Amino acid sequence: MSNPAASSSSAAARAPRELLLLLTLAAMQFTHVLDFMIMMPLGPQFMRILALDPQHFAFLVSAYTFAAAASGFVAAFWVDRFGRKRALLTMYTGFIVATGLCGLAPNYPLLLLARIIAGVFGGIIGALIMTIVADVLPYSRRARGTALVASAFSLAAVLGVPLGLWFATQYSWRMPFLALAGLSVAVGAIAWRVLPPLDAHVLGAPRRRPMAQLRAVFGVPNHLRSFAFIVVLMLSIFSVVPFIAPYYVANVGIAEADLPTIYFAGGLTTLFTAQVIGYLADRFGKKRVFTVVALLSLAPILLITHLPRVSLAWVTATTVLSFVLVPGRVGPAMALVTGSVSPRLRGSFMSFNASVQQLGSGTAAFVAGLIIGRASDGTLTNYGWVGWLSATCTLVAILLAWRILVIPDGSHAPD
Repeated sequence: MSNPAASSSSAAARAPRELLLLLTLAAMQFTHVLDFMIMMPLGPQFMRILALDPQHFAFLVSAYTFAAAASGFVAAFWVDRFGRKRALLTMYTGFIVATGLCGLAPNYPLLLLARIIAGVFGGIIGALIMTIVADVLPYSRRARGTALVASAFSLAAVLGVPLGLWFATQYSWRMPFLALAGLSVAVGAIAWRVLPPLDAHVLGAPRRRPMAQLRAVFGVPNHLRSFAFIVVLMLSIFSVVPFIAPYYVANVGIAEADLPTIYFAGGLTTLFTAQVIGYLADRFGKKRVFTVVALLSLAPILLITHLPRVSLAWVTATTVLSFVLVPGRVGPAMALVTGSVSPRLRGSFMSFNASVQQLGSGTAAFVAGLIIGRASDGTLTNYGWVGWLSATCTLVAILLAWRILVIPDGSHAPD
């Protein structure tokens, strides 16, 4: 018979260690997310300084995600053979080197190559971080843990993007990447001290051949539904997001100097709302909360992609609403996806999931780049059509979410 007092004492002792671990993972997530995120608000500078059209800028964004998709697919065959700490720190070291190379690239072709190298490591990092969250937290508390780690997106928007844009304005577009590489060295040193080995999944686990691993993951219909869900969700996000800053500058009349203020306001708000959405998802069910937030997100998606010339206040309000609802869907979505696989396959599954996630993101940016054009006066055209594409994908994602089954592991709450 369990002792309630002993259980309470164990939980109290575990809480600080869990929080420190989650904060460390959030810091790692912050750096590699910022490496990807900073590309988009730097779009106007890249287009001006490097004389890029929307298609070539889209290549810079999608090259990272396509490389991450390929590396995630390859990593899925070996990631469960190593302890999570060893695998994560190895990939993080490669990411630091690649980020530094981005800042040192002398021209567009070498910058594109550096982005590909960064994507090779960045995609695996995201998968490993989410795998560790799923390993250490039961399903009943996983949405809150996921939301805490995912708050790195908000923090990147609040601090990282405005500071990166300031560095770019004061010095050059190279400086944000060089500064981020330096910060990542410090974060990696902390992670080396804080992270436990996390290798229980390796002990006594059978080593499958590549084809057997493929069958184990892709032979389960529930896994395929999760992959389809993530692809469509990424299509709904990254068809719109990369071109927000270029559209604001070219079409809405926002000055580049005002972009940090807009991103700061949106990110600051979501630091709080992401935690609320995570709590609600654990309390009322991941599918239910995802559905509500996704439906609400249709409004800012269509507003942003159809904005005429309006005041900075209107743009900021619309962006804040978008930051709250569009990324707000990701916490419940990722908690739902991690619950669709058994723990013994979770590392490989999450690597494959990261692969299809990045493939969806890259495809979204690439397709949006093909749809969007540039008029003779420098304004972007057809962004509204991209908004309707995003809205359609959002509705499809809702339908797919309700077809995902949660796999019980002894600690799952009904969803």
